[in-house]
This record gives sequence, structure tokens and C-alpha cells, in this order.
Amino acid sequence: MDIQEEKFLQELSEAKGVPGHEDAVREIVKKYTEPYADKMVYDGLGSIAARHKGDKEGPKVLLMGHMDEVGFMVTQITEGGFIKFQTLGGWWGQVMLAQQVQIQTREGKIIHGVIGCKPPHVLSAEARQKPYDVKDMFIDIGASSEEEVKEWGIRPGDSITPYIEYRRLNDSKFLLGKAWDNRIGTAISIKVFEKLAQEGHPNILFAGSNVQEEVGLRGAKTSTYKIDPDIAFALDTGTAGDTPGMTAKESMSKLGEGPQILIFDASMVPHRKLRDFVIDVAEELNIPYQLEVVAGGGTDAGSQHLTRSGIPSLAITVATRYLHSHTSVIHEDDYLNAVKLVTEVVKRLDKDTVEKLTSY
Repeated sequence: MDIQEEKFLQELSEAKGVPGHEDAVREIVKKYTEPYADKMVYDGLGSIAARHKGDKEGPKVLLMGHMDEVGFMVTQITEGGFIKFQTLGGWWGQVMLAQQVQIQTREGKIIHGVIGCKPPHVLSAEARQKPYDVKDMFIDIGASSEEEVKEWGIRPGDSITPYIEYRRLNDSKFLLGKAWDNRIGTAISIKVFEKLAQEGHPNILFAGSNVQEEVGLRGAKTSTYKIDPDIAFALDTGTAGDTPGMTAKESMSKLGEGPQILIFDASMVPHRKLRDFVIDVAEELNIPYQLEVVAGGGTDAGSQHLTRSGIPSLAITVATRYLHSHTSVIHEDDYLNAVKLVTEVVKRLDKDTVEKLTSY
């Protein structure tokens, strides 16, 4: 991966975009896709897709990541100047304490803070053995009163984003960053669109990113309904099974061994013919891939496939360590091979092929 592409990934990773507050990420998607698009499409919630007509009579193919990351929202300011918050998306309380966050005010001001709780020294021995309850956590921003917090422009409804800095781990191919779920799927969508707009494709391609996946696959419902594709793909992240304690039953995937093709998740059973078609392309071109089951989660394909009268859909994902936390890790080869696989799949989705896939 060259320096320019790595900076592109860093830009996406570090952008702020919790559910309902994806504006900064949407602008990045627009910046990179609009130069190649013949039209930009938006749904009423803020999902974005760039359109490129390779064949005006060809089928409509949809590639979508999602812009949002798990985060928080300000709900209350205490008399002492601390922030109470609501989680946005699925959080495990044990990964939250003592982590840094950034609050963004309506005026765009960034306020830095840290998630706090009572010190363990004052907890009973029994309480110390249990996970700390999220409802009892708060954010410390260094303010001394409710009035001071309000003077800084913070009010209920403001977004709160996890904070870390992107870095390549010790000159390896492992990339540590915030919000790989799902900026890496968004990156794949952007790069495939750029490549196909220049190289050509036999269909009408829509590529972009949805809002509010982490709170119920919401943007995928509205964007897929608006575009009404013949085939849809969700580009997302999946669990990794290569860390200590993980078993093959929990995840079969290892970082660096190729993109994942989901054969089952909690939101859908993928379209069998489309699944097999993608596997056949990967094997034809010797692109590494991994088959994965995610029994405890879903992707936007869960909404895509139920739109209108039913859209053949599939999730192609990148194995990610430490999902739904401040910090996650991916492997650059999985990203590059996902771009390659999705590009080659779309190149083969001409009118005849899609008719075969969608006929019964």
C-alpha cells in the first residue's frame, strides 16, 4: 500500500461519525467519488451513493459500507460539570472506562474528555468483581460546574466520539485505528467505484455508504429502497478468531488471510447463488478469502435483502480485532484483496449473469 492510500484510510478512520452525526464521513465519501460519478444520490436520512453508468441497459449493482461508528450522545450535564451520556450502538462496558472521547458542539467546537467512574478503592469487594454499569459512568471534561459546561457550548444531543490516533503497528501490515467498523467497508466501496469508473463495467454501479447501521441497519433500508438495485452488497467488518482464547466455533478467520464472505449472520441467510458466484470468482483469480459465520451480529445486507420484493444480497467483510471499542486492528492485505475481489465480481455482473442469479 502506498503512502497516499494509507493517508486515505487514516482520514476515514479518524473522521467523527457516530449514528445520526455522519456529516464529516459523508463529505469524505463525496470528495473521493464525485469526480467519477455521473450523479450523486442521497436518501432522506443522509446515506450517500455515487452512480456510474457502465452500461445504460445493464443491471443496477449496489455497493455500500456504513459511515457510522459506535459512540455516544450527551444526555445530561451534572451540577458539578460532568457529562452523562447515552450509548449509540453496541458497547461492552468493560472496554469503556478511562478511555478518551471528543464531544462536538452544534457550533463545531471539539471538547476533549475521559470516561470515568468511582475508583475501585471505594467499591465493595463484591462490586469489584462485577463489570461496572454503563449507566453509572460519566465523562470528565475538566469543567467545574454545569454553567461552565454550557458556556463551552455543550448541550444534550451533542455527539461523543471515541478518540485514538491511527498508526501502523511497528512497521507491520497491521493497522490500528478508530472506527474500522465501518470505515474500512466505506473505503472498499470508494476504491472499487474509482477503479471501475476508469476501467469500465457492464452495469449501472452505485457505491457509497449508509448512515445508522449501528443502531438497527436503518440507512440501508432507505438507501436500498431509493436505488432499487438488482444486486446488493454490504461491505463491512467481521470478527477475527486469531487472538488468544478464541475458538474456531467463535470465529474461523485470521487477519491477513483474505476478505470474509459471510455464509450466515443474525440478520440474514445470504442469497445462495450470489454467494457461490462470489466464491467462484475468488477461486478463479486465486484471491484469498475466508468463509465466516457471525451468529451474534448483522450487516446492512440484512436490510438490503428485505427491500421491496427482495434483493439478492451478500456481505463481504474484513476481519477485525477488538470490534466495538475505541481501538481496532485490521490487516492491509485483507483490505487490498477485498477491493480486488469486489472489483472483479462487479465486472462480471452483466445483464445475462444477473438474470441467471435472480431467476428461479
